Amino acid sequence: MRDKKRLPFVVATALIASLSAAFTLQPGKITVYLAGDSTMANKAISARPETGWGMPFNAFFDTTVRVDNKAKNGRSTKSFIDEGIWKSITDSLHTGDYVLIQFGHNDEVPTKTTYTPKADYQANLERMIKETRDKGANPILITPVARRSFDGTGNVKDTHEEYAAIVRQVASAQQVPLIDLDKESMELIQKFGPDDSKMLFNYVKPGENPNYPNGQSDNTHFSELGARKMAEIVLKDIKTLNLELASRIVVSHLGIK
Repeated sequence: MRDKKRLPFVVATALIASLSAAFTLQPGKITVYLAGDSTMANKAISARPETGWGMPFNAFFDTTVRVDNKAKNGRSTKSFIDEGIWKSITDSLHTGDYVLIQFGHNDEVPTKTTYTPKADYQANLERMIKETRDKGANPILITPVARRSFDGTGNVKDTHEEYAAIVRQVASAQQVPLIDLDKESMELIQKFGPDDSKMLFNYVKPGENPNYPNGQSDNTHFSELGARKMAEIVLKDIKTLNLELASRIVVSHLGIK
């Protein structure tokens, strides 16, 4: 008899628990925009196995995240803005979105039409930060990823030293999360060493791939392995920075804690 009296209470408790779970607020859906150059960009089939690190990056998030890779080959902060690519991002931004900003490869070369003097490079980064924040979104600055370049003693050379320093200075002054991909990718390349580090980059032997019948020795752009390794560095740092975005990373895919 006592059990029969308790039955309605048990049922009611279970119903309340079920309703509570149903109405628990789930994280809202957001978009993560990638703004950068060829080291980050999506690649055409005709360019493979060259792979931008933004390509594997989107595979590590849950269903609340959409990654929109706006990075383009050959772009600097200057040309990215001048061509309206940056505006296409700011026009689409919503509160809670993220913008990962990585430039420098094409800004720092004086012989290129995309050359951006240091003062302009700094101003462009500051503009991107402001316009992202104006939309209630979250900017993240990333130093330019390292090239595969060794000195005569087998040590990796910092080919982005001056422009990477500007990114760090802007991040500090503007209190923006910083991912020091220049430093961390240099460490990774050094760990692989002068020979094995070729596996991280778009090195193809003659006759090995129809896209590169004469072979390819590219010390700037990544292989699939290299792109994944760079994406993993960025994802690891998002977690280390304890950003809200970190809660949306599917850890089982990444293998980090």
